[in-house]
Amino acid sequence: MQIRRWVSKLLLLSFFLASPLSLAQTITPLQTSVCAEADRVALLGFKARILKDTTDILSSWIGKDCCGGDWEGVQCNPATGRVTDLVLQGPARDSGIYMKGTLSPSLGSLAFLEVMVISGMKHIAGPIPESFSTLTHLTQLVLEDNSLEGNIPPGLGRLPLLNILSLNGNHLRGQIPPSLGNFKKLQQLSLARNLLSGPIPTTFQNFLSLQSLDLSFNLLSGLIPDILGHFQNLTFIDLSNNQLSGLLPPSLFSLVKLQDLSLDHNQLTGRIPSQIAGLKSLTHLSLSSNRLTGQIPASISSLQNLWYLNLSRNGLSDPLPAIQGRGLPSLLSIDLSYNHLSLGTVPGWIKDRQLSDVHLAGCKLEGNLPKFTRPDSLSSLDLSDNFLVDGIAGFFTNMSNLQKLKLSNNQLKIDLFDIKLPDGISSIEIQSNQLSGFLSRILNNRTSSFLEVLDVSGNQISGTMPEFIEGLSLKVLNIGSNKITGQFPGSISNLKELERMDISRNQITGTIPTTLGLLSNLQWLDLSINRLTGKIPTSLLGIANLRHANFRANRLCGEIPQGKPYNIFPAGAYAHNLCLCGKPLPLCRTKK
Repeated sequence: MQIRRWVSKLLLLSFFLASPLSLAQTITPLQTSVCAEADRVALLGFKARILKDTTDILSSWIGKDCCGGDWEGVQCNPATGRVTDLVLQGPARDSGIYMKGTLSPSLGSLAFLEVMVISGMKHIAGPIPESFSTLTHLTQLVLEDNSLEGNIPPGLGRLPLLNILSLNGNHLRGQIPPSLGNFKKLQQLSLARNLLSGPIPTTFQNFLSLQSLDLSFNLLSGLIPDILGHFQNLTFIDLSNNQLSGLLPPSLFSLVKLQDLSLDHNQLTGRIPSQIAGLKSLTHLSLSSNRLTGQIPASISSLQNLWYLNLSRNGLSDPLPAIQGRGLPSLLSIDLSYNHLSLGTVPGWIKDRQLSDVHLAGCKLEGNLPKFTRPDSLSSLDLSDNFLVDGIAGFFTNMSNLQKLKLSNNQLKIDLFDIKLPDGISSIEIQSNQLSGFLSRILNNRTSSFLEVLDVSGNQISGTMPEFIEGLSLKVLNIGSNKITGQFPGSISNLKELERMDISRNQITGTIPTTLGLLSNLQWLDLSINRLTGKIPTSLLGIANLRHANFRANRLCGEIPQGKPYNIFPAGAYAHNLCLCGKPLPLCRTKK
């Protein structure tokens, strides 16, 4: 390799020495072409329509050469100087970074454009320009996570080379144009998180190369077209969160390459067909929140790669299939909650398996809490809305990886003193049982900083509200409908992440601490039906995001804080107190 490079340099030097032309003249043909003026004008037309750019991308669009590498997001063909790629991507989670404006039709003049990605800009609104239908070299059109409005232009169906079309996360309305079925090379179609309505077009039958279809979170209706079963290259289908109805089309279960199928939150009816065994590559199946009936077919056990199974919130009935030892060998997560199942006990093929998520809420489980063979593998457990009565003492032993726990609405009876929760748990919902003891057994100076949700409402917990230490990450605290007494601690201000707080229906006394106003993230506050006295502190006006508050049935007196949202909450939020006044109640007669 080194010899080859040396020979090349020697030949090049000989050429320079032999040529009468100057060095500058000699290398001119090797330079990159300057960007075409028509393309520069088209790009500046887009820039002119952007009224605000906190990404600071467009500040680099200066000078006459848009192909020199200085114009961020712009790439050109070095031989022709024509723009081929326009890629402007905003950060997905930083709401402070955006572009505000509209898409300029001038982008339709980029005659040699192959890739257009304008995504994550959040505030680019207005319609998709019809001129985009003239970009006949386009292979990728990605306009995700903006605020685009109006209909999808039917003219986009005239883009013969398009293999990726993604318009996710906008405000597009109307029906999906049948002309989109003209795409012969389309591999990925994503129109999720819009307001699209009407049926899935039957013209989609031409998508012979389609690998990924995402139409989720729209208002689509009608049947799932049988033509989907013709797309033998499909690996991903998400039609969830629509209004689709009818039966599951049998042809769907012939897609041997399909890995991910999500049809949840629709209005699908009928049975799960036994042909589901035909989905040989399936890893993820979600049919939850539909109107499916009948039994779960035994053939489902032959899905060797399935690790996620969610059939919750349907009308599925007993008996469950008898899954033998080698059935569903890859299963990690199962949710059969809220069907018409009367399990009695947790089936052995669930209890004795190494699973991360077990959700069997509302499955008519009875008796003691189940003993899992591999408790250390559990990450999320939901056994709420059953008839479980005992077995909670020692239940969490060896559940070292448990993060989310739901045991609400059972008949569990135990003192909190006898519960040892896993250290890394982030969510605990044990409301509406018969728990007793002091709240300080769960909330104390040893409470994990990972804990974000605690709901122990509707029990028989007594004692006082504990002092809250710094460093806690609680976002939801619900201790309502218990027998808690004592005062409301001022250390509540240490729960800086708190978004929802409910201490209603207890016997809490004293005044509302002014430090409550330091909880700037609070959105929901319920202090009703206690024995609180004094005024509602004006410091609460500092909670800018509050959407709901209830101070009803206490012994509060004085003027309600006169600022939004307190003066526009319904009067019922302040009813049955001692002498509250000011909007929305009658005005106070005197300042005193």
